[in-house]
Amino acid sequence: VSGDRSLAAGKHGAFFNTLDGLKDHFDRIDVLTPRVETKGSMEPMPKVFLHVSPTNLWGQSKWIAEEGQRLFAEQKHDIMTVHEFPPFYNGRGAKKLHAVTKIPYALEIHHIVGFPEAASLQERVGRFMTDKYIAKDARDAKKVRVVNMEVRTHLVREGVDAKKIECVPSFYLDANILKPDPTAKKEYDIVFTGRLVPNKGVHYLIEAMKNMPHRKLLIIGDGPEKENLQKLAEKLGVSGRISFFGWLPTQEKVFQIMQTAKVFVMNSLSEGGPRVALEAMSLGMPIIATPVGVMPDVIENKVNGLFTTGKPQDLAAKIEMLLSDSALSERLGQNAQAVLPQFERSKTLKAYADFLKSLV
Repeated sequence: VSGDRSLAAGKHGAFFNTLDGLKDHFDRIDVLTPRVETKGSMEPMPKVFLHVSPTNLWGQSKWIAEEGQRLFAEQKHDIMTVHEFPPFYNGRGAKKLHAVTKIPYALEIHHIVGFPEAASLQERVGRFMTDKYIAKDARDAKKVRVVNMEVRTHLVREGVDAKKIECVPSFYLDANILKPDPTAKKEYDIVFTGRLVPNKGVHYLIEAMKNMPHRKLLIIGDGPEKENLQKLAEKLGVSGRISFFGWLPTQEKVFQIMQTAKVFVMNSLSEGGPRVALEAMSLGMPIIATPVGVMPDVIENKVNGLFTTGKPQDLAAKIEMLLSDSALSERLGQNAQAVLPQFERSKTLKAYADFLKSLV
């Protein structure tokens, strides 16, 4: 039971790649997704079948329960897993379905909206809703999957049974394409890669550029904040030193272009991962990150990365520290590569499949 719309729209993103590996561990996977404007293939790969809601989100819980019962009657599924987030229509639908079928299920909470820092009023509301409802939400679930220890700690604090919670990372790093390129020409000083939304903190990075008058920034990604970020760069007089690349067609192209920069920066206010930071580390890039999501689980400050508060002055100071100390930068990049075997794709996908099978 997923909130992902990209697969139903025919896009081959992170969810597609996850299912492509997960299908090798199961006989059949049925995926319930929200409504999309333009549908892609309803069988995006062997053994994976999509079922797209015909209703809006107000009717999503009811549809999940009804469509789930229809599918269960046909297929007698063993396991259900539920991607959960505010306003919790997936979890509510799963509760109704479980009440009828008794199918064991896991709630998957990859990221708590607005935690540890909210980027908007909407995120503050989402954080409030989560804290008030999450213990009740998890009551009927057999397990709760988190992907980092930060979320586990918060859920326990909010009343979720600690014995139910398992940390099963979702950062499936592909060693076949995460290959450092020592010949890459360093055309930029700094690179950010990700969706351009408020919680990524890109506006702070652009503000930091004002304190680094000779540095060049590359931004890879797109999203609703792009125009606002471009306007901010123009207002601050730094637009001539910032390149917006938009979305690139393949992961291989993203990794190729990322390596044209000297330092990778990810200064999110809240995160589940971010996986792209782990990918940058796998490529041997020195990274600067805020201590959110999985970052505190994998980064040892000044050993394989640098932590930042994420605010402009501290960002500028940490970036200049790395760019002016080639020995430190090289050491951090070399040490960072140890994350690749830790989150290698086939190993982490098997761990995820084994976790789901343990529900039976």
